[in-house]
Amino acid sequence: MSGLLIRPRIRPRVAVVLVYTAAMCMNGLDSTIVNPALYTIAGDFGRPLSAANTVETAFLVALAVGLPVAGWLGDRFGTKRVFLGALTAFTVASAVCGLAPDLTTLVVARAVQGLAGGLLTPVGMTLLFRAFPPHERTKLAKVLIVPTALMPALGPPLGGLLTEHLSWHWLFFVNVPIGAAAVLLGVFGLREHVEGPEGRFDTVGFWLATPALGLLTYALGFGPSQGWTEPAVAVSAVLGSVLLVAAVLHQTRAKTPLLKLRLLADRVYGSASALAGVTAAGLMGVLFVFPLLYQASLGASALDAGLSVFPEAVGLMLASQVVDRLLPRLGPRLLTVPALLVAAAVFGALAVPGVAENAWSVRGLMFLIGLVLGTAVLTVQISGFESIAPPDMGQAMGLFQIVRTLGGALGIAACAAVIGGGHVTEASADPGPYRTAVWVTAGLVAVGALIALRLPREAPQPPPFDDEDVPEPPGEGLAAQEAPVAKG
Repeated sequence: MSGLLIRPRIRPRVAVVLVYTAAMCMNGLDSTIVNPALYTIAGDFGRPLSAANTVETAFLVALAVGLPVAGWLGDRFGTKRVFLGALTAFTVASAVCGLAPDLTTLVVARAVQGLAGGLLTPVGMTLLFRAFPPHERTKLAKVLIVPTALMPALGPPLGGLLTEHLSWHWLFFVNVPIGAAAVLLGVFGLREHVEGPEGRFDTVGFWLATPALGLLTYALGFGPSQGWTEPAVAVSAVLGSVLLVAAVLHQTRAKTPLLKLRLLADRVYGSASALAGVTAAGLMGVLFVFPLLYQASLGASALDAGLSVFPEAVGLMLASQVVDRLLPRLGPRLLTVPALLVAAAVFGALAVPGVAENAWSVRGLMFLIGLVLGTAVLTVQISGFESIAPPDMGQAMGLFQIVRTLGGALGIAACAAVIGGGHVTEASADPGPYRTAVWVTAGLVAVGALIALRLPREAPQPPPFDDEDVPEPPGEGLAAQEAPVAKG
């Protein structure tokens, strides 16, 4: 009886979904929740706002740095062990952030959060996709959409609310009980899977790819606000680009590369990855530039402009219901191509003179963007890994996240360049350049529709028999769930 109390039986799939959702909600929320509190943090520590901005810089750069090694670590040490280790580090770092006595401590702890977050997303999705065979992954639409859509959208208003009525410390303290509960559930409920990577660790690839992504993330993230000619931004952009080219050349020649770029040669996965980059560029670009257009056209406040894009998150939530019902019937290609074409048209409608002046038109179009583009993005994310063998799942997830992250950063940078320079912190009186930038994002999404023609026609079909229908052999209950699966 005592053993049952200590090691309760938990259905592995339920545990994966709950632990993944909790971890990704924390990660998604933390990507935006600190922004409204930067002024308060700077004032509390007696530092200028530019110094407080390093709180976000450290998080974003460290997150990018963690992505290249996520797949290798999961295969080498086990997805359960790496995921729970990263989740524990994220939770502890959150507590340190809340208790930070000075800005330096806060920045270092924030960097640890980012590094752990860079591991959480690809390793967590690997756990999730290994728990569900391809024909059942449409069920995951509702799971994937909450942390990727709702949490980042809730971040700014929740951050402002906590900062105003409690203190900025609670932006980080809220993670502690959630993270602790998720780790405890994961210890008992998750299954271990050790793939065993072939060969030795790709040290050269690590020292090329990791700083390349960190430097490019810094340059693309802060070039629009600080100016592309700012020495730190310019040097980061040039050096990061050189290292990225060198990393790609090395990965294509190495016997055991850190990143298996050969996976991109697969028709379905390669198309899905390209679509992830293009759609992220379009979405992040329009979410960056449209609030500026809204302010230029209406003279609206920054808060009003931010709230104007919130209906996009509501549309994304509804998209999860659409994908769940239509993907098995229509298949990836027939669902994605029309959705992207409609999304491109909606993006273009935002740039039509007179539209941005009508607040309700803006809200309606933003809702449609979330609905139709979210349908396409979720379909790609669910069906893009159909042809990936289980041993390659960890590597595929890491590479997919890298492409999507860089795509979003490039979309913002492209819009900033169209607007006309680096300093875009305030909207100008002329909305023309902003409308042009919105048209650029519409073009990116339209290009995505062409790429989507390479997606398969049919949705993944179930195998001849369902493994869940096979009775569980006696003695292979919890013990089998806890035993590691070693391959390779």
